[in-house]
Amino acid sequence: MAVWSRLSRLLDAEDPWVRPLPAGYLRADLTLALVMFACSALGLEILRSMGVLGGEHSPLWAQYLAMASAAALLAVRRRFPLTTGIGATLHLLVLGSVMPLVMGQVSQQVLYFVAVYSSVAWARDRRALVGVASGIALALGVWMLWYLALGAGMQQILDAVSRPDRSEGVFPAVPSFLVYTALINIVYFGGAAALGISAWRSARRQHDLAEQALTIEVQAEALRDAAVVDERLRIARELHDVVAHHIAAIGVQAAAARRVMGRDPDAAGRALRTVEDSSRSAVGEMRALLGALRAEGSEQSADVEAGENGDDASGSRSSGHGLAELAELVASHETAGFSTDFDVAADPAHPVSEVPRLVGASLFRTVQEALANVRRHSTASRASVVLRTGAHPDHAGYAEVEVLDEGRPRAGTSGTGLGLLGMRERVRSHDGECQIGPRATGGFRVRVRLPYSVDGQDER
Repeated sequence: MAVWSRLSRLLDAEDPWVRPLPAGYLRADLTLALVMFACSALGLEILRSMGVLGGEHSPLWAQYLAMASAAALLAVRRRFPLTTGIGATLHLLVLGSVMPLVMGQVSQQVLYFVAVYSSVAWARDRRALVGVASGIALALGVWMLWYLALGAGMQQILDAVSRPDRSEGVFPAVPSFLVYTALINIVYFGGAAALGISAWRSARRQHDLAEQALTIEVQAEALRDAAVVDERLRIARELHDVVAHHIAAIGVQAAAARRVMGRDPDAAGRALRTVEDSSRSAVGEMRALLGALRAEGSEQSADVEAGENGDDASGSRSSGHGLAELAELVASHETAGFSTDFDVAADPAHPVSEVPRLVGASLFRTVQEALANVRRHSTASRASVVLRTGAHPDHAGYAEVEVLDEGRPRAGTSGTGLGLLGMRERVRSHDGECQIGPRATGGFRVRVRLPYSVDGQDER
């Protein structure tokens, strides 16, 4: 059992992989068979002309038939590899018994070598190969013992030993002949099997490498598709924020203008100017975002341009908003009946100017969405916004915004939830943290903290 187990491992019997046949293999094998037959015929005639085959008494047609039948095995060596190995072994045993001189010529031995190599290199059932290889080895061993012990082989040894001019050596003559013959056969057929094993394993490695390359290509394509989907989702979030913010601001300012139009024309004019500015800003931002959706391959071209200019592609498509515009954003929501406060609590070691542009753009959009939600869905008359920076244990620092109000939910104004979903998605994309929900003391709270690294400074 131990020998069988080692032989199974040597021949990869447990590997289910089947070596694929190459294109045009039948034509190539048929050509090889014809070439080998021609070489065998030429070699046979050369030996006959040298007088080496003087002791061969079989008819000429039988000799050529023997060579043709052996060469024919090579025509199917890859289509039926195990059959080829078994057939070549039987051919060798029969031909070695009835035509030993024909069997012993070099071209015929090369033919047997190729047959054994092919059976090991191309066998599709590796478990069956273990049995076939064992049977071939056993058959060759028994035949060699019979040939040496009872056949013409022993007579050839005795004739060589009885010659008076033979050389004297360290070992006895008869055992030396036996060992020499055995070693030649072991090396010959063992070498063919070893080359077959090496060829099969090499093909297996190439197949694995090809599959890995294909897997990498598929994964790369999936990553590219995912990047496109993520980019479109990002643009969708941006579009939602732009529309929600500006439409809410327009609605609030229009309502304020309507209330004071009769008694305070100047205040109504200021409110209408705010409506005008918000509408223009909304159109500009939506045009920029929709332009990115129209352009095929805009993500890749933007990435290339960003790499050349030292900017981040995503940041370059975020409409240019950041923490520098945060105070203006908060102030734009002030009306006669609604006030806003904006404070900055920055760590001196981490100033606001250190915050990367991508982080700043995400915080800007968070405040924009939070204030729009307050105006649409809350009864609050006041909202406060605080911008903080500080040290982060795993990064260079963090930036945080907190939006608070003290109102109650306004009846009949429930939204789709996309705004809050967009906030959370932004937080996940930056590996940050957020707290979004009602406050225990009343009102609503939105707190978003985004970490950043020193490398992120290049993104500003």
